[in-house]
Amino acid sequence: MKVDQVDIHAFTVPTDGPDGVEQDGTLTWDSTTMVLVRVHSEGETGLGYTYGDVSVASFIESKLSPLVLGADVLSPPAVTEKMFTAIRNAGRPGLGAMAVSAVDVALWDLKARLAGQPLAAVLPRFHDEVPVYGSGGFTNYPLRRLGEQLGGWVGQGIGRVKLKTSREPAADPGRLSAVRDAIGEESQLFVDANGALTPKEALYWARRFHDEWGVTWFEEPVSSGELDGLRLVRERGPGGIEIAAGEYAFVPRDFTNLLGAVDCLQADVTRCGGITGVLTVSGLSAAHQIDLSAHCAPAVSAHAFCAVRRLRHLEYFHDHVRLESLVFDGTLSPKGGALRPDPARPGLGLTVKWPDVERYRVYPGTT
Repeated sequence: MKVDQVDIHAFTVPTDGPDGVEQDGTLTWDSTTMVLVRVHSEGETGLGYTYGDVSVASFIESKLSPLVLGADVLSPPAVTEKMFTAIRNAGRPGLGAMAVSAVDVALWDLKARLAGQPLAAVLPRFHDEVPVYGSGGFTNYPLRRLGEQLGGWVGQGIGRVKLKTSREPAADPGRLSAVRDAIGEESQLFVDANGALTPKEALYWARRFHDEWGVTWFEEPVSSGELDGLRLVRERGPGGIEIAAGEYAFVPRDFTNLLGAVDCLQADVTRCGGITGVLTVSGLSAAHQIDLSAHCAPAVSAHAFCAVRRLRHLEYFHDHVRLESLVFDGTLSPKGGALRPDPARPGLGLTVKWPDVERYRVYPGTT
């Protein structure tokens, strides 16, 4: 069976944050763009996507579509290796890896649909469900919305929540106290600085986060490229707080570099080479006895990370949950604090809401 058609789309959805923007420790944004790829064979269609600039769509069309047309539907890893090889000079990390990831997911989805099985069942599955943690808590949220959002997740049975910090560190104590009041003492509290701090600042805040608010997870206290800084905070910070990074890892070496610098690896299925990339990183994490956490894209990650032996959890990120529910029918909702793939729906179980998404379209195209 061969791929006989590829089509690429992109949709940009405005945020629902205060004054139309959202903020974390280092970035302000007013919209999120999904680049959607569909591959076709034998009358069936598989879909995959990534989150990034609309230029990812044109990259797929110019560099990857010609390679995918005529490719073996039943061998996604072989096609993905071919794509990564072909983009050596165009740039593998960053945009290139995101483009490959979207296509790889679509190929796996197609393979599972042709088999009449959920994607999780086609993969080498270790788990039937993926635990989640609620993620949002943007730095420009007023305290009331901050408490309502994170407290709302706890009310839905999600016992782990995360807020963004470190844009204005002086404001963080009030924000953390408001959140702790909203979620209670029994829920786990995570924070994410998005690389906003220096190593010494991060070490100071790691101690305060843990000792004053019971924070157990400190994500990207410094830039994920600052390996010595991550290692410093991990080794000298309080023992009860874990250091995490990996959402901006694109190729296997990026993950290898993080070993010893973090307590838990993260991987984004829409950035690290898709399903094939997650399987590679899963083997790395198992070999080095370190857990792997899924970064965002819950509609795909809920399937992909069932195949991760050292699974920790999945970031149930507000922006992606909202956008995926706008674009797709068939998205999953947490039950008992976890996402469980639907055994009755082949592939990812998603269908595009074409009439609804046209108003968000920023890229058309068919190859």
